[in-house]
Amino acid sequence: MNIKLKIPDPEDGLALNELVEQNPPLDPNSLYCNLLQTSHFAKTAVAAEHEGSLVGFVSGYIKPEQPDTYFLWQVVVGEAARGQGLAKRMVQHLFDRDFFKSVKWLETTITPDNEASQKLFKSLARDWDAGIETKVMFDRERHFGGHHNSEELYRIGPINN
Repeated sequence: MNIKLKIPDPEDGLALNELVEQNPPLDPNSLYCNLLQTSHFAKTAVAAEHEGSLVGFVSGYIKPEQPDTYFLWQVVVGEAARGQGLAKRMVQHLFDRDFFKSVKWLETTITPDNEASQKLFKSLARDWDAGIETKVMFDRERHFGGHHNSEELYRIGPINN
């Protein structure tokens, strides 16, 4: 499958919204939020296209109080594009950009039951020869009122990119 990676634009917002909705257990965002991700945060996102269709996306941002840290908000790969290492390829594509040269840390949150994401980020840490630390960031009861699994913070680094 020939997949093109690119900086997204607002025309990708609706397709992103639909892609996330089609891939539970990801938490859907509002369409407006996805439009902001594809415009205001385009430099810190990656869109993956196959034959003009969005098949993958990584969203995130540089933390304002920690400009050497990228927080990866969400990664999604459509069913048709799975099994090809696309998620890892998209994250690496971000860190290969000149814009990311000063980024030394990758953070994300993962629920304890999301083994695929855990494997992805552990694999990135190995590839980058970087450490990885985990701790609960948002607790199921305290922050989510029992309506969502706890979100564990994964912090990877330092990254020598």
